[in-house]
Amino acid sequence: MGYLHPALPGAAVLPFPGRAPYGRLPLSPPHLAGGEIEAVRATLESGWLAPAGPAPAAFEAAIGAATGFAATLATTSGTAALHLAYRVLGVAPGDEVWAPTLTFVATVAPAVQMGAVPRFLDVNPTGWTLDPDLLAAELALAARRGRLPRVVVPVDLYGQCCDLDAILGACDRWGVPVLCDSAAAMGAAQRGGQHAGRGARLAVYSFNGNKIVTAGGGGALCSDDAALIARARHLAGQAKEPAAHYQHETTGYTYGLSSLLAAVGLAQLPLLEARVARRRAIFAHYAQALADLPGLDFIPEPAWGRATRWLSVVLVDPAAFGADREALRRALDQQGIESRPAWKPLHLQPAFRGAPRAGGAVAARLFERGLCLPSGSGMTQSDQDWVIDAVHRHARG
Repeated sequence: MGYLHPALPGAAVLPFPGRAPYGRLPLSPPHLAGGEIEAVRATLESGWLAPAGPAPAAFEAAIGAATGFAATLATTSGTAALHLAYRVLGVAPGDEVWAPTLTFVATVAPAVQMGAVPRFLDVNPTGWTLDPDLLAAELALAARRGRLPRVVVPVDLYGQCCDLDAILGACDRWGVPVLCDSAAAMGAAQRGGQHAGRGARLAVYSFNGNKIVTAGGGGALCSDDAALIARARHLAGQAKEPAAHYQHETTGYTYGLSSLLAAVGLAQLPLLEARVARRRAIFAHYAQALADLPGLDFIPEPAWGRATRWLSVVLVDPAAFGADREALRRALDQQGIESRPAWKPLHLQPAFRGAPRAGGAVAARLFERGLCLPSGSGMTQSDQDWVIDAVHRHARG
């Protein structure tokens, strides 16, 4: 197991002890399975490079098998999958799209670019995901105003499932579809053992280079409604009609995943469960090894699911720990250890200044105190102990 050097084309696969080959300990680097090079070679030799042929179809089938969804479309990115989802759900200029404020910008960016109005809702402290009680109350108010959202987009934050059953119950009452942003949750489980995102009208996954399984990029749009995926597939192929000439009744995109990236994803997916188990073990070791330090608390895992622990996120209470989140981040950075603040809530982002919202205090506190620690499944024990020792030394300092 190892990593390809990012700057040397054709470089050998290198082990990942400590800082090599990046010069520092990364937050969540790609973890190669060992079969990617052969899979890409076979794809090149087959002559299939475009988003067509056996590799993308096989990758889609493998994603469907992993998630339980009936229909899957592999895309160039998770953001592309979200864009297609908004299109097939009929999002139009002026429509409201509701999402938790504690998420990455890609959750709502495509809808905003389509002219929709984002509305941000706070998260609950028990799981850091969309607060179902707040959602239910806001939907009731919106119904009285006669302005329900076009779609609600909960997020499986850091690979931790939202309370999708409760969210679906609130939305079903008003006939509002749910699009689940499960970008970091491939391999996570929710109530009843169902895969993350299952039950939503549509769900999106990411295979970006920092995800637990990666295609070096790419995403997927999944649904149990095959017609929705067929419509998305049509749009992903530039909305070309079945004619000998180029006929277009609407405009589309070049969003299909290339055969080469699909081949990489196919080599990665069989190790999904092992990779999730490793990330969960990393999280557990952090929690145990740092338990003696005052002022540190880790992202909780609610009873409704099993998180992937894509990233291990810790809350830093400055008064008890002796330093704030940013001081700790800078101290780790000086030692060659990458860490990142928790997501900055979207209602605090300049790009969404003035957007309507409900609450936000919980998300703001989590951003102020939250720090993501290195969590790559290729970390060695000595790598993780290096981080743990650095945190201890800073606390003592």
